[in-house]
Amino acid sequence: MKLYLAGPLFTLAERQFNERLAELVSQATGVEVILPQERAKLFLGKSDGLRLIFKDCLEMVDASDVVLAILDGADADSGTCVELGYAWGRGKPVIGVRTDFRSSEDRGLNSCLMFARYWWRTVRGG
Repeated sequence: MKLYLAGPLFTLAERQFNERLAELVSQATGVEVILPQERAKLFLGKSDGLRLIFKDCLEMVDASDVVLAILDGADADSGTCVELGYAWGRGKPVIGVRTDFRSSEDRGLNSCLMFARYWWRTVRGG
């Protein structure tokens, strides 16, 4: 089984959190964790690097069995929202993880409003 870990990766703290979570998930479950921040290193510095990273992320979502999406922050990371929307559109199960205790407009998920409404109805029966 393969798990794609979608989450913000622009600060040292975010990258370290993702790495540690990937390690813990892999150790606890034996699941292969696809960590986009590690794969992106293959494309950085290339003239079309951003396009290649985007393409690789979508290909890795396709290759995964499930997506784990980190939804922390006042607004969930926009790239993470793209990945989880793509995964949902491809019929992949998506697990949202939120360690942030702040609440905002829709149970703490401003930029993932559609996901929040879908998840809340599906999981909570609301």
